[in-house]
Amino acid sequence: MVMRLDNFTTLTFDCYGTLIDWESGIWDALQPLLHKNNCDRIVREAGLVAFAETESAQQADTPSLIYPEILARVHRTFAERHGLETDAAMDRDFGNSVPFWPAFPDSADALRRLKKHFKLVILSNVDRTGFAASNRKLGVSFDAIYTAEDVGSYKPNPNNFTYMLEHLQQDLNVAQGQILHTAQSLFHDHVPATNAGLARAWIDRQGLSEGDQWGATARVEHRPDVDILYPTLVAMADAVDAT
Repeated sequence: MVMRLDNFTTLTFDCYGTLIDWESGIWDALQPLLHKNNCDRIVREAGLVAFAETESAQQADTPSLIYPEILARVHRTFAERHGLETDAAMDRDFGNSVPFWPAFPDSADALRRLKKHFKLVILSNVDRTGFAASNRKLGVSFDAIYTAEDVGSYKPNPNNFTYMLEHLQQDLNVAQGQILHTAQSLFHDHVPATNAGLARAWIDRQGLSEGDQWGATARVEHRPDVDILYPTLVAMADAVDAT
């Protein structure tokens, strides 16, 4: 369907995978473990798929843990499942790696351009401290930031979207129909955003719309329809500027 971007006042964003290159960050943060074990049998794609499976299960099992603790447990489970030796310090370092994850090259410029037209809001599966470090790479002030630490659960739990919608109405007087949820992950964002009745823009960083490489994102059995698709965030900014 064709949807006009100027129908919306507010863009709500996933951060990791959409604005921050979490796959590069995750893979880089796994290197000390692989190096310690002299392991070259785990290639990037397989490592990211294993991370996705472990992370989604850990978040569902322990939703009250903040994200660095989730990541530390994921690291230990990843090592155990692959027969690799780890220790508490390595698990902790992996858990604290979010501030080192890079932004996508187009994120900061595109966000500055989009900020001229929309309120910008974050709905992220990390803690506030981790997001604050990433925000310094993104170059804009967001109008609202809602994290898993605030909600007490992790996407795709519908509570995260309920929390965001309630707070956007209370905090910014933004109604559901004014929101375009903008994200990469079908699993974390587009499925629950669809169920929440939100309009959706897919930033398809992985080229998943034309392939089957899920990377660090858990698979979904049925891919939801989206309202708008862009390959990058700068492509979205270009489309907005052209309206």
